[in-house]
Amino acid sequence: MTTSRTAPSEVVPGRRRRWRYLAGLLVLAVLLVVGGRLAWTWLNPLGEQTVDRSQPVLLESIKDLSRFEAATGNFQVVVDLEKDANFLPDAIKGSRTLFVGAGGVDAYIDFSGMAANGVTVSEDRREATIRVPRAQLEKPNLDNSRSYVFAQERGLFDRVQDFLSGSPGDQRELYLLAEKKILEAAVASDLRARADANTKTMLSGMLKSLGFTKVTVKFIDEP
Repeated sequence: MTTSRTAPSEVVPGRRRRWRYLAGLLVLAVLLVVGGRLAWTWLNPLGEQTVDRSQPVLLESIKDLSRFEAATGNFQVVVDLEKDANFLPDAIKGSRTLFVGAGGVDAYIDFSGMAANGVTVSEDRREATIRVPRAQLEKPNLDNSRSYVFAQERGLFDRVQDFLSGSPGDQRELYLLAEKKILEAAVASDLRARADANTKTMLSGMLKSLGFTKVTVKFIDEP
């Protein structure tokens, strides 16, 4: 009985061919995956395309300003707004939202409120007295890049209602409430007092640069 054996010279080329076939299949699979990924990215059937069809900006009016921006205060508030139903648990009907509102409030002097004799000058033009109005606060200006919803909990009915309305998460009420709280904080702060002091410094420096040696700045409510 004779046993046939495969010579080593015949085995090695066969193994090499199998490895080549396997490597070729792997390369082909990689090329198919990469090509499919590129084709999907290019076609992007589920993607969105943003088209800006806004109309040109229309200039409605121009106003001459006669005021001095004397100081600016930066504020931040966390609005905790909760809405509950009278006879339903919060899991069914109700919501609670934590909103971080950040923005600034400007304090300014309106020089248009000065009287006709608001500025008096001595005969030698060395002394000057000027009476100006007190500082006022501008409406808070919330910074959208720093204002956001931190956390939100909603009941089942609220989720369904938001889904059906097509405009979930309306934040207008949150912004208005944040503006109100920031304005209250600005009124209670020393922002207006700082603006008054800055205005006195600015006017004194400006008039002295014009040659006046003594400058007195008063507010119209001062004796």
